[in-house]
Amino acid sequence: MIPGVRLVVLGKQGAGKGTQCVRLSHHYVVPHVSTGDMLRGEVKSKTPLGVRAQSLMDKGELIPDEMVMEMVRARLSERDTRGRGFVLDGCPRTIAQGKELDGIVHPFGLDIVIDLRVPTELVMKRLASRRVCVDCGANYSTAAPPMVNWTCDVCGGEVVQREDDTEEAIQRRLDLYEAETAPLISWYTERDLLVSINGTGSPDAVTRRVVGAIDTQRQKFRQE
Repeated sequence: MIPGVRLVVLGKQGAGKGTQCVRLSHHYVVPHVSTGDMLRGEVKSKTPLGVRAQSLMDKGELIPDEMVMEMVRARLSERDTRGRGFVLDGCPRTIAQGKELDGIVHPFGLDIVIDLRVPTELVMKRLASRRVCVDCGANYSTAAPPMVNWTCDVCGGEVVQREDDTEEAIQRRLDLYEAETAPLISWYTERDLLVSINGTGSPDAVTRRVVGAIDTQRQKFRQE
């Protein structure tokens, strides 16, 4: 069996993180841990954390680090992630989150951090055509819609265009990502964990690049 992996995937919205994280979780037989999916689950279930998060989102405020890391800490303490590992999607976004994640995964640490690099103009095009399931968050597009009448293939929920997928809103999110995550990328580079991957091309091609990078990183560590 292919060994598991303890992996973080970074990348701006529209870079294809969700698609690649699902593929990598299947390849390495580890859970795909998505902070976005977890947050939607908390809100839908109306847990105390979900109620707090909904209140913040209703005001247009960002979810604070401590709430994000509360979810991540709880998920990464479960048996399935403590065994073979995980593919972490959506966290960390800042150096503060990266430092807390270090404590959560101690003493095993991370195997590698992948940064999916996609030109901004391509990301803008992808996000403008994106459609999302309101229930499970599955992504579609005008070029690749669900099979039946904008009904999610995964859960049967309604597939819609997000209200904030306007060009202006997309640009604001991309600017915020660059401002928050650029220092994090440098931080992981200094720790010899980060590998940048070209995220353009077919999903199969990108997956091959990422798997190749992981295998190369593991070989390097074995030789040291």
